[in-house]
Amino acid sequence: MQKVITEGRGTATFFALPWLVAQDEGLFEAEGIEAQFVAPLTGTQARQPIPRPVDDPALVDVIRSHSLFEEGQVDVYSACEWGQIRRALDSKRAGRILGKRSCVAVMALLSAPGSRFTHPQRLRNQPVSVSFHNANHYASLQMLEGFLERDEIKLVCQHHLDGYASVLSGEVSAIALTEPWLTLAEKQGFQKIIETHYQGAEIGAPELTGETYAAINRAIKIAVQRINTSKLKYLHYLISALPEKFQKVIGPEDFYLPRLRFVNPEPYSREEFDKTYRWMVSWDLIPPGVAYNDVVAGTYISLSAESVTA
Repeated sequence: MQKVITEGRGTATFFALPWLVAQDEGLFEAEGIEAQFVAPLTGTQARQPIPRPVDDPALVDVIRSHSLFEEGQVDVYSACEWGQIRRALDSKRAGRILGKRSCVAVMALLSAPGSRFTHPQRLRNQPVSVSFHNANHYASLQMLEGFLERDEIKLVCQHHLDGYASVLSGEVSAIALTEPWLTLAEKQGFQKIIETHYQGAEIGAPELTGETYAAINRAIKIAVQRINTSKLKYLHYLISALPEKFQKVIGPEDFYLPRLRFVNPEPYSREEFDKTYRWMVSWDLIPPGVAYNDVVAGTYISLSAESVTA
């Protein structure tokens, strides 16, 4: 039995849902895989805690929440496409992008109940709470640059618990949230300003073989089919990811099911990398001169494709 350690609890639960289902329903076992899940380091546990709002991404460590991978305690982890490009570049462990993950995540900007911030144009020069170098940072930039000039977009970095409170207190005008926080906020009367879906990618350690990743993807493909057939059955995973004080606030009936989207894992193409990388350079979020082969593990691409189509 091949043991693979991944991030899949707490803030990573939504992104890792197919992994969790594959493990709990014996799909990994059928492929000779045993998955072990750990939670990403967030808040005061992170390698670089964010005790107060920070407005410069250059001051925030790109890998802070995923330092367990760099320390050799995690074999593979999922995050947004943008962040994974940068983390693969910065990885001292030679972590590389293996392929696209199966969770097509959602991100939305929300303001406090009754707030005047009802649509994107109202956020001109207004502080918006995100977590730098994570999907809510990059997705917020892409959503807002369709309505505002780039120098009018004002993002500040906070842990999402602090940001949630900051919106209610008026310290910030909006916050970027994914599930299950998005459903919680809507249940509590927050106003959704704009919403998008985005892809993510998985980074793996050099020790993770292509054969192992192919076996993982065969199990994930079955898990995706099961989730899409009966999403209500698996919402308890998302609810349990919230802090205990919020777990009784929402139930399965509060989720908007079409928002929860899962697809088969796929290879990460050069064309997709090139487009995303150029955008990141334009925002000074990554240095120029990075090539596809610098951050993507080509060995795994064909194997992951075989695992999807088999």
